[in-house]
Amino acid sequence: MHSNHLLLEEPIRMASILEPSKASFSAMTKIVGTLGPSSRSVEVISACLKAGLSVARFDFSWRDAEFHQETLENLKTAIKSTKKLCSVMLDTVGPELQVVNKTEKAITLKADDKVILTPDKGQEASSEILPINFAGLAKAVKKGDTIFIGQYLFTGSEITSVWLEVDEVKDDDVVCFIKNSATLAGSLFTLHASQIRIDLPTLSAKDKEVIASWGVKNKIDFLSLSYTRHAEDVREARDYLSKLGDLSSTQIFAKIENVEGLTHFDEILQEADGIILSRGNLGIDLPPEKVFFFQKSAVYKCNMAGKPAVVTRVVDSMTDNLRPTRAEATDVANAVLDVYAFMHYNIIEPTIPLKEGDNLNDYVSGCDAILLGAETLRGLYPVETISTVGKICAEAEKVFHQDQYFKRTVKFVGEPMTHLESIASSAVRAALKVKASVIICFTSSGRAARLIAKYRPTMPVLSVVIPRLRTNQLKWSFSGAFEARQSLIVRGLFPLLADPRHPAESTNATNESVLKVALDHGKASGLIKSHDRVVVCQKVGDASVVKIIELED
Repeated sequence: MHSNHLLLEEPIRMASILEPSKASFSAMTKIVGTLGPSSRSVEVISACLKAGLSVARFDFSWRDAEFHQETLENLKTAIKSTKKLCSVMLDTVGPELQVVNKTEKAITLKADDKVILTPDKGQEASSEILPINFAGLAKAVKKGDTIFIGQYLFTGSEITSVWLEVDEVKDDDVVCFIKNSATLAGSLFTLHASQIRIDLPTLSAKDKEVIASWGVKNKIDFLSLSYTRHAEDVREARDYLSKLGDLSSTQIFAKIENVEGLTHFDEILQEADGIILSRGNLGIDLPPEKVFFFQKSAVYKCNMAGKPAVVTRVVDSMTDNLRPTRAEATDVANAVLDVYAFMHYNIIEPTIPLKEGDNLNDYVSGCDAILLGAETLRGLYPVETISTVGKICAEAEKVFHQDQYFKRTVKFVGEPMTHLESIASSAVRAALKVKASVIICFTSSGRAARLIAKYRPTMPVLSVVIPRLRTNQLKWSFSGAFEARQSLIVRGLFPLLADPRHPAESTNATNESVLKVALDHGKASGLIKSHDRVVVCQKVGDASVVKIIELED
């Protein structure tokens, strides 16, 4: 066989891999970072913002409201000093089962021994008995069921996490075989019973109290609804937020963490504003070989619905190490640049293969954001983790097959399109054809900008949010801040809050228009240079307009 028969067309030039990474404006994929003990000082938060943090997550499984309020005040100071916009996400505890270790002494569990899980919180945690926060576990499990216990967040390491098998149930206690030796360190461990329904409300009384006090006080942008199992969970949470007044605009991201949530995924997606794929817990509920199918399927469905998809648990090793493993680096890239080949794959049942005539590239997909938990919460290198993940995302985005993605999305939307969908897709098509540097979208609700981002243009979308004056008949206020910050979790969207005193455009050189401000921002950021083309999407009267402008010197 001649050697030239082995030559294949390279989608990526191998030589280009050795070229240094070019500095860019920012990765299009957003980074959600959990703030905590390792990342709560003004200095560290400022460095995180500069490294690419766009959403700050506050996890109320850790510490109290006072602790988180101090961290949030530091975040506000860091935002002012760095001039980097950042939104706030409150993560609920939900029906999370916990083992409480009041003494905080390390607990060593040995394989083949037995340990008792008891709801008696008066007991001291030891290698023989572990007190838990749920009295109904004995009624929920049976002999042979699997239970996992690990330090929050699950590290995936066999020496810090333990697998248990239920041996017998004695009244309210559950006696388990220990399947692997492990040492549990800290005051709190999370308990997960695999594929077992836990009869607790998704939004607990404690969650409601935190939302009504801390959430309202700080006007949170996002609510991460842990352990979402049904669409009704999202509806109930939204009803609760609407009663709180100031949180009526807060977006709800459903966190899918178990088989029950996976089973009702389509209905949950319809109700939620976005989805968080909690791969840590799902990796316990699902067989390991099934997890990647769920990720591909869920991300693809979110993409087609135009709702943000957030993927968790990508660089666990960076909690303690300065560099991710090779597998983790690849995992980040695959979350950003993916192909969902099995449109009709049932995760629980056997696979149904790709249909004849289907093209793999037709199903290219990718997440909107990467969520970092333990890596930034208590990890040794929070800033370096954000920077590293951002660089991997930026590299993956360079080879994202945008043309196929655009065609597939248009095909999925079908005809007739809504007026706004038609304008959004036209803006992206025009930007691709003329090789525009950026798309500038004037919006008040943020919806038009999100629709443009849905089509994954290769260039950034500057979402210029025009404030609106509104009243509740008691006071006047400007809208816009919520809408601008909520763009920070959408891939490719970069918000800019306009000055309501400035017109959208002006022919008077002395009058600074919103468009000029946006163009100047793009130039200062290195996005736009002389003679570049820019696509502008805006409303003029009752009409929506897409136009192309070419910059002069």
